[in-house]
Amino acid sequence: MTETLTIRRPDDWHLHLRDGAMLAAVLPETTRHFARAIIMPNLVPPVLTSCDAAAYRSRILAALPEGAVFEPLMTLYLTEATDASDVAAGAASGLVKAVKLYPAGATTNSASGLTDFDKVRPVLEKMAEIGLPLCVHGEVTDDDIDIFDREAVFIDRVLDPVRRTTPGLRVVMEHITTRDGIDYVKSQGPDMAGTITAHHLVINRNHILVGGIKPHYYCLPVAKREEHRLALRDAATSGDTHFFLGTDSAPHPDPLKQHACGCAGCFTATNTMSVLAELFEQDGALDKLEAFASLNGPVFYRLPANQDAITLTRGAPVSYPSKIDTADGPVTVFDPGFALHWQVA
Repeated sequence: MTETLTIRRPDDWHLHLRDGAMLAAVLPETTRHFARAIIMPNLVPPVLTSCDAAAYRSRILAALPEGAVFEPLMTLYLTEATDASDVAAGAASGLVKAVKLYPAGATTNSASGLTDFDKVRPVLEKMAEIGLPLCVHGEVTDDDIDIFDREAVFIDRVLDPVRRTTPGLRVVMEHITTRDGIDYVKSQGPDMAGTITAHHLVINRNHILVGGIKPHYYCLPVAKREEHRLALRDAATSGDTHFFLGTDSAPHPDPLKQHACGCAGCFTATNTMSVLAELFEQDGALDKLEAFASLNGPVFYRLPANQDAITLTRGAPVSYPSKIDTADGPVTVFDPGFALHWQVA
């Protein structure tokens, strides 16, 4: 049995850091293992312009733990008022690495998201021209669509039409949760990719609902049936270059998770690499972990792979803190529900 595994240092291609005191508290949990991360722009107020992104990046860098080497990769929040010239200028400067599409009301702090896709067509066309990726939260928000069907409907009603009318647009379908999403991404060319979270590889909807509601497993997109979880796992462990890690690690204080209208999100930054190594070992795919966590993402984003490495070791079960203390209250660390034997040395 393999006892050590050395891979290129991984990146996180979908991360929520929040701001202020929460940012300072959770950032070390990412910088401990990850070299870079695509930073989500759904702050309050959102990161709308290149100036907003530069200011947010400065706050992230100011909050880095002493000695940490970490590069935040900034994104802009796409709205009907987004300026295509500002997007192009931000990309040309090297600051902006992607633009994020939230359907209005789809998830945390998405009230400013899109309702009329025709109004952003000039932005999408400019992004296709310059090769800037569009990251999408792939769910419709229509009241008449069941929450468990919203990803599949989004592909048919929104994603595929947008791609057909904007040739060359490079798209990342983030936090895929269904076989439908996996199959769609696999059917596309190299200008389409998908991120998969650690928690969606572990939980299905039974984990949230059976035996009482588990608020710390509630996330958006919500976990689906077991058949969909298995499809995600097959894709992640296959080595297919379409797929790579985006944790969607999303911190919320416990009082807001354990609430009559609890917030959506799983905080996984602390133990993602241990969870992934355990799953990939179970599937006989440890040799594919580097591609998923460290190589496929940089290829899609046209960035070099990290030159430094991390080593994971296997031994006795690993202990992680159950909570991270923040000035806003404790944040619960994702519990996969099984022992973790791998840890970053």
